Amino acid sequence: MGAADIVPGVSGGTVALIFSIYERLVHNVETGAKALGSLAKGSPSGFADGLRRVQWTFLVPLLAGILTAIALLSSVIEGLLHDRPEEMAGLFFGLVLGSIVVAWSMPERWNSQLGLILGFSAVLVFVSLGFQSGPASDPALLAYFGAGAIAICAMILPGISGSFLLLMMGMYGAVLGAVHDRDIAVLAVFGLGTIVGLALFSTALGWLLDQHHDSLLAALIGLMVGSLRVLWPWPNGVGILGDDETEPISGTGLELPSPDQIALPVILGLVAFGLVVGVNQIAKRSSHDSPRRLGETRTVGG
Repeated sequence: MGAADIVPGVSGGTVALIFSIYERLVHNVETGAKALGSLAKGSPSGFADGLRRVQWTFLVPLLAGILTAIALLSSVIEGLLHDRPEEMAGLFFGLVLGSIVVAWSMPERWNSQLGLILGFSAVLVFVSLGFQSGPASDPALLAYFGAGAIAICAMILPGISGSFLLLMMGMYGAVLGAVHDRDIAVLAVFGLGTIVGLALFSTALGWLLDQHHDSLLAALIGLMVGSLRVLWPWPNGVGILGDDETEPISGTGLELPSPDQIALPVILGLVAFGLVVGVNQIAKRSSHDSPRRLGETRTVGG
């Protein structure tokens, strides 16, 4: 998930779907959000009870893996995106396409209504990804708060990465600059925004999974279908930052490749597709304690 979140066209939520831990992740984040809500209401006992309900043996290793991947792989992946954008885009295109196939079996029963939801979601995302904002110039602290609240949603939302949401808001370069400059005040505000955004969004997502399980999954699959636009390998794949690391990426153009550009991206895409489907099958066999529906997960979680 950490490696996926680095790439401006791939979501950590997509990887969670591949490994069949998506609903378990949403449940635990939602439980933690409710615990924070109890603390905000002045109920320490409710806060403590909420923390006890979180499956820390699941969440802590997952978070540690995400942070480790970001720390170790960010420079490697960004370098590959810069040097081999078409090949990397082909790889990630296959990864997301495999994720769509994996997620297709999650709704209990497909019907015309779910098909319409999927189609609307896919078209909305496909069109939206064609718009990008120019880089923000000296944004206010409130802008960092809002950017964090919106971008963090991609961690549990398959199809769109937090990096790309920042790019669409024109905040990617500003946030990277704050990280590079170790601007503690800006990073603290951005971090507070991520906490608030994740708490609100996970609560809403958990409710939707409970009340409209199949409809939500259809919409999430549509998000992944629409997000393939930014992963189309030609002409410039997932795109990269400009040389000054302040320009937005340019990865939404759609062109047909020349014959000499086809082979390697397609091969890497097929390998990624097969890997995703294979990993999902292994995860299904090994995750006997990960119930499929969120309501069942709540029973296990206490």
